[in-house]
Amino acid sequence: MSDPFRAALDELSAVFDCIDRDSIETACRHIIAARRIMLYGCGREGLHMQGFAMRLNHLGFAVCMQGDMAAFPLEAGDLFIVTAGPGELSTVSALCGVAKRAGASILLLTAVGNAPVAAIADQVLRIPAQTMASDRGAVRTSVLPMGSLYEGALFVLFEVMVLRLAKLTGATAGTMRARHTNME
Repeated sequence: MSDPFRAALDELSAVFDCIDRDSIETACRHIIAARRIMLYGCGREGLHMQGFAMRLNHLGFAVCMQGDMAAFPLEAGDLFIVTAGPGELSTVSALCGVAKRAGASILLLTAVGNAPVAAIADQVLRIPAQTMASDRGAVRTSVLPMGSLYEGALFVLFEVMVLRLAKLTGATAGTMRARHTNME
């Protein structure tokens, strides 16, 4: 491969050519309507969820990560945003069941829209990208290893969603910066 940077960027571009824009708008509306928001993801997906949680906090939303020492209990009116790129991860499925029983809404991000856990989600935002479940043999599509294409798409998607949420809420760079920690 002569230019791995171009190949990776082209793959990301192809993912976003296939994402349903109305699903992104609906996800943003779910976020705005939520009383509080909890996020979760396994592994590297979880790292991107932490970054999104930080930006949601900068936008003024009440937000935490599942597993944080100060995480609030999910209740009716709350939103659980969870990612499971390969579709079915036992931890994600179990946590979605707890969230649903508590009355929270679920926004599932995944590459596999027909995964069993999708049946209990209130919204599925499908990100059509290679994950660790599709990185071998004939189904492999990316020059990037394992689930990196999906994970990179999460990062870009979240930054675009932050732009849309800022517009919908009237947040500015200044109001977001004012909520940034001063403890760095």
